Amino acid sequence: MANVVVVGAQWGDEGKGKIVDWLSERADVIARFQGGHNAGHTLVIEGEVYKLHALPSGVVREGKLSVIGNGVVLDPWHLVKEIEGLREQGVTITPETLMVAENTPLILPFHGELDRAREGQNSVAKIGTTGRGIGPCYEDKVGRRVIRVADLADKATLELRVDRALIHHNALRSGLGLEPIDRDDLLAQLQEIAPKILEYAAPVWKVLNEKRKAGKRILFEGAQGALLDIDFGTYPFVTSSNVIAGQAATGTGVGPGAIDFVLGIVKAYTTRVGEGPFPTELFDEDGQMLGERGHEFGTTTGRKRRCGWFDACLVRQTCATSGVNGISLTKLDVLDGFETLKICVGYELDGTRLDYLPTAADQQARCIPIYEEMQGWSESTEGARSWAELPANAIKYVRRVEELIDCPVALLSTSPERDDTILVTDPFAD
Repeated sequence: MANVVVVGAQWGDEGKGKIVDWLSERADVIARFQGGHNAGHTLVIEGEVYKLHALPSGVVREGKLSVIGNGVVLDPWHLVKEIEGLREQGVTITPETLMVAENTPLILPFHGELDRAREGQNSVAKIGTTGRGIGPCYEDKVGRRVIRVADLADKATLELRVDRALIHHNALRSGLGLEPIDRDDLLAQLQEIAPKILEYAAPVWKVLNEKRKAGKRILFEGAQGALLDIDFGTYPFVTSSNVIAGQAATGTGVGPGAIDFVLGIVKAYTTRVGEGPFPTELFDEDGQMLGERGHEFGTTTGRKRRCGWFDACLVRQTCATSGVNGISLTKLDVLDGFETLKICVGYELDGTRLDYLPTAADQQARCIPIYEEMQGWSESTEGARSWAELPANAIKYVRRVEELIDCPVALLSTSPERDDTILVTDPFAD
């Protein structure tokens, strides 16, 4: 049976939550493979709104196994709070429906404090971090001093891990003017939260490989977007993990051969939260209209998103680095009513035309978008569930996007509602 990876193909906020939820009905397992609770997914199911941050989108569906993989960094207190919030909305979450990889790194309170202190004192160039400790936790993982889920099960091991972490972090805190970490208080907090996390702990790599051998369908869910990838994003204005599709394998413990289809989620225009380059950003009435009609405010932070025209160069790039087989084009309805639409088809950099965004930050900042104009449409596309319901110019726009990014549209989303989706190619088809 086919296994599908879902990745954001822009700067995040592309509408992955709805698409993953739409696909999850046909999947047996939904696995998060990177990121932390700095990313948010909003699901609208039968009028009920669910806001997820750490949990996989499939958790709201009965009969599905949701998995948090080792590529994720997990705030245990946030996880418990999120589970409790969903239970109040009537969602059943048990160790039979949710598993957390035993080797998942834990975000601790001092990670968030360090994150916020650095951002607050950075007078050179702010990264735009959410301040939730994701970056410092990934740093500790690579530095081999992070505390993982499995460490919570043994008091002696936990104390050793904490001591190792504090040697590093107290030195950092001293330089930033922060008080030393209270070791005993931290251990007490961890011992208190431990049983609430350990009940979900499992060898996820083993479970997923067994599910795969049994012919179960696995849906791998990414957070954020490929342009925030630590290697292939607009560095340094990126997240601290790999976001592209290859991370689905290492972030859950399955081999790359387990991936059969990569679905890139692409918004019909472009948005970005926080700092960093954005060649097609609009500061006029068109940009304002995109933001208002698209309700462009972050699920996690509430920050207003920057808005701009569709950038085919960037999406073509991310489709290549993630090996995207097909895209899901979302929020097409937001473009209803525009007399003229623009698509970025290249950049001008110091008099030279480029068909990709260069790596160097100073060059990215100097890139001037080259636009191709298309006639818009006055009819509504909202809620359309077939090609026949779309205006002719909307279909032309979709087809031109396919040509420019060199990747076909597999799904077309026309509203936040789960069923307002046009299926072109089934990602789960064998």
